Amino acid sequence: MTIHVLVLDGPNLNLLGIREPTLYGHETLAQVHAKMRPVAQARGAKLRFLQSNHEGALIDAIHAARTRVHGLVINPGALTHYSYALRDAIAAVSLPAVEVHLSDIKKREPFRRHSVIKDVCVAQISGLGAASYTMGLSHLLDYVASHDVATSAPPTAHKPTPKRRAQEKR
Repeated sequence: MTIHVLVLDGPNLNLLGIREPTLYGHETLAQVHAKMRPVAQARGAKLRFLQSNHEGALIDAIHAARTRVHGLVINPGALTHYSYALRDAIAAVSLPAVEVHLSDIKKREPFRRHSVIKDVCVAQISGLGAASYTMGLSHLLDYVASHDVATSAPPTAHKPTPKRRAQEKR
């Protein structure tokens, strides 16, 4: 069975590679995502990607994902620290989620050290650069396999609209 995973990236992650490279590295978001593909392929998983600078777009994507994917890998960006709406969306859909961050949020500014998302996720991985994403994906796939998530909630087929297809390729 193919495991379907939605990878969500929050505000400002579209600027990876140029935004504070000493903190976040020189890789673009597309390069980070490309590193996830071999992990997914080796495990028979399919990935969909969505980056948005808008909290509501991420929440809408999570709601839509409840019947389309088996789990989420999410880097909420700055929304990590204050978005109870995003937290509630993850909790509401009952999909396993892994929170990932390029930098180590526990070693950042005091306001960045707390995640309101963490408690509704099966794991949080941070501080490993792009490897946070690949490790997060591996952890999620292990979780889905060990909890029979793939057999209990198969995603329904859908055909993305041209607009959605463009958003998912980011």
